[in-house]
Parts: sequence; structure tokens; C-alpha cells
Amino acid sequence: MKTTTLLIIEGRHAEIPSFAMDLQKKGFDVHLIPNGTQAISRIKQLSPSLVVINAASLRSTGLRIVQSIREHDSKLPIVLIIGAKKELDKEAADSVLNLPFTIQKLVNRIKPLLPGDGKNILHVGPIRLDVEHRRVRCLGKNTKITPRLVTVLNILMDKHGEVVEREALFKKAWETNYTGDTRTLDVHISWLRQAIELDPDNPKFLKTIRGVGYRLDV
Repeated sequence: MKTTTLLIIEGRHAEIPSFAMDLQKKGFDVHLIPNGTQAISRIKQLSPSLVVINAASLRSTGLRIVQSIREHDSKLPIVLIIGAKKELDKEAADSVLNLPFTIQKLVNRIKPLLPGDGKNILHVGPIRLDVEHRRVRCLGKNTKITPRLVTVLNILMDKHGEVVEREALFKKAWETNYTGDTRTLDVHISWLRQAIELDPDNPKFLKTIRGVGYRLDV
């Protein structure tokens, strides 16, 4: 099995724990750099599966480093570690962790963000759908969904930016020509919003186009 490569950006401060060695013991191929300045060049060299930014050890929020990495590769998962009393928007990275925590908790945050074999991973904007494992990740949320929800989201991702008519979506997702009652579709759309939206009542991505259908904006 191929070893997963992690890039860890971590400073050296005695009062802030280091996670590089512990992650190496967990079987990851860990590459440690001391600051964000070297991040992009190292990412180009290593093509890591994920970046861990220990912002607490850098005495910063880590947001500039996140932004720099996002500009280079918007799909690269980022785990951001911040101080115990710090507060950041959940959108700051794919996962944000406040100190203190165990190494196992960090591993548990990392694993769902890692790519699969590439054949069953769909990625549109911030939305990442693992078809095989039926998991969707968006803005730090990682949710297991039903096979039907996978199908509905797959269709919407394939047509992102376009309006998908209600009846057409229902027919394709439920593999039926009967469209007499599509209320169950509304329920599934609601569940999808719970999975991908930070505020499901005010969706940013999955929009309802009144009288027509739905559109995935990313």
C-alpha cells in the first residue's frame, strides 16, 4: 500500500506540541518545514496528499499560509491547528483543531480528508464526493450519506452551474418515469444541504430555482 505523504508546517516552541514524529509513527510519510514561506515550493516537489499547518507553533492564525496554498492548489486538503482560546471561521481550512488534543484525534481528522484511488472521487469547488465510501466533504464538514443522496449529488455536481429540472432530476435519481409525487426529492435536497452547507436554511451552494428545479453553484 502506498504511504500517504503529509507536509507539516510547524515552528519550534517548547510550549507547543510537535506532531511530526507522532504522525510518522502512525505510518505517514512526513515532511516537516519550519514556516509558510517554503510551503509552495515543497508542495510542488512532494505533491502531498494533505497539509497540516501548526499555526499555534508559528504564533499566527495560519490564514495567510492557507490562502497561499489555496491559490496554488484549491483541492489540497488542509488541517489547521490553532491555540486553545483562538477562534476562526470554520471555512478557514478543511478542518480546524484547537489545542490541546490527542494524536489520535488529529489522525481521525486527517483520514477522511485523504483522497481515495481517484476513480471514485468527484471534486467540484469545495465539494468532494467519495462515491465508493459514500462520504461528502465541504468546508470542514465530513458526512456519510445514503446511496440515493450520492446519486442526487453526483447529478448536480455533473451539471454544476446549470439548472436541473425537478422532474428530470427525480427521474434520473430514482430511475423511474413516475413523477406524480416528487416531495421525497425535497427531503433529499434538505438532507444534502445539511451535509454541504454551513447554514442549510440559507444555502450558499445548493440553490432552489422556484418553479424549475435546483442548481449547484460552486
